[in-house]
This record gives sequence, structure tokens and C-alpha cells, in this order.
Amino acid sequence: MKTNPTLLFISSLLLSTSLLQAEIKETAVEYKSGDVVCEGLHVVDSAKTGKLPSILIIHQWTGLSDNEKMRARMLAELGYNVFAADIYGKGIRPQPPEAGKEAGKYKANRKLYRERMLSALEVLDKDQKTDLSKVAAIGYCFGGTGVVELARSGALIKGVVSFHGGLDSLAPADGKNIKGKVLALHGADDPFVPAKDIASFEQEMKDAKVDYKLVSYPGAVHAFTQKAAGNDNSKGAAYNEAADKASWEEMKAFFARIFKTEG
Repeated sequence: MKTNPTLLFISSLLLSTSLLQAEIKETAVEYKSGDVVCEGLHVVDSAKTGKLPSILIIHQWTGLSDNEKMRARMLAELGYNVFAADIYGKGIRPQPPEAGKEAGKYKANRKLYRERMLSALEVLDKDQKTDLSKVAAIGYCFGGTGVVELARSGALIKGVVSFHGGLDSLAPADGKNIKGKVLALHGADDPFVPAKDIASFEQEMKDAKVDYKLVSYPGAVHAFTQKAAGNDNSKGAAYNEAADKASWEEMKAFFARIFKTEG
């Protein structure tokens, strides 16, 4: 059987075109927050030209991990310019139970937490690919708590998405500082987020007249987007495929709304 040179050429051309259309580039970025050296990750489709809507990612309690890197790639594939922040500092990637202690430092000191996030946001804002009129933030667990705090700081962003984050409201008056929209994606059976915290969060949003939405996923507990959490709901944290997929679609629709884009 003879090989058709024309077909081979066309196949090669299609493959080359496909590679040019989506070339995800990942770059480690060192930056400082105060005197602390941090190391985040910038991810973008290098085939994209011009300014892009941009997303800041705040990590869960073990620090910047493969999970956030995976989400950064997924967002880059959707056409976003992405920066995954490092809240703890370069090389600080604690595992349980140390992770709880490290996360606790920032949950107890919201001023410091906000400072670390604002430093990361500054890195994203200064990136040449960033469209400053279209910036948002997402966060997971510890980071889900964080992005709401970022919004409360008065950060100039279009919106934030909290995935299974803590929703406590330590300073309800700060709700008035929120300039963008808020989307909270919550596991309906999450034992780590008390009903009183949800009530306080909603009251804060309403009092401050924030455009917000709270979505609760039945049967989902804490960490429902993270496969590493296993599948045992009795532990309070477990992966839930249905909630993971549904929450990602909810986020995509939220971005389409706040950035006024299609899809």
C-alpha cells in the first residue's frame, strides 16, 4: 500500500496548527510580600495574543500544590491568563497536621492574609498579558476563605469564587469594601463550615448590597473538588465528582457574566 504524500502533508499541517493554537506555558515566578520571598506559578496559552481576562488562584492549606497547578492549566486552556499565588512563602509546603497550624496563622491574622494575597494580585496585575478591567480570583478550602477576604480588602477585581471555603464573617463591616461579585460554592454536608457562619456571610453580603450567590451541593462535604481527599464522607472531607464538575461549570458561567464574554 502506497503512502499518499498529500495526505501526510495535510496531517502534518493540521497537527502543527493544533499545537500553535494551544501552547500552555508554565513559569515559576519569585516575588516578595513584605520581606518574605514567595514563589507562584504563571500559566498562559502562549498562542493567545493581546490582553486576556486574568485569574488569581489561592491555594488550599498545604500551599501551592499540583491541584492548583492543574486548575491553572485548565483555566489557561479556557483562554485565561493565570497566576497561582504562594501565601506561605517559597519552599513552605506543609502537610497535615502542620498544614493546619500554618493555615491557622493566616486565618487568625486576616490582615497578614490579605497582604499576601494583594502582593500576588500585584504580580498578576503587572503581567503584560493581564487585562486590568477583567481580573478575578478563585480559591480552594483555605484559599476559598482567602478570596472572600481579598474581596473584603477592597481589591479592584471583578469577582471572586470560593470553592468549599470557610465563610465566617469576622468583620462584617468590611463587606462594604467589596467592589466585585461573589460566588460561594459550598458542600451542603460540610461539617467544617457551621450554619451560623453561612448565615453571617449571607447577612454581611446583603447588608453591604453585594451581588453574591451561594450554591450548596447536596451530599458534598469539605474539599469536594480534590481527588486526593478520597471518597469517605464520614471524614468530613471527600471528593465528589458531581459537585466538582457542577461547581466548575458554575464558575465558568460566573466568569462569562462578570467579564461579559460568550460561553
